[in-house]
Amino acid sequence: MPASITGEVGHLLGEAALIRGTATRLSCPSCGSAHVAQVLGDNGGISYVCTACGHSWS
Repeated sequence: MPASITGEVGHLLGEAALIRGTATRLSCPSCGSAHVAQVLGDNGGISYVCTACGHSWS
């Protein structure tokens, strides 16, 4: 058993870095910006909005 919380979650930080490094990045189909936010759609689905130009899509 690890002696500290850092020891307990240390392996998780490495896994998160690996996942973050391989994650798919979204870009706005209108302006190409990578500044995209994920939002809930009207019917509970997932939609996206570009915070650079305001374009939204699902």
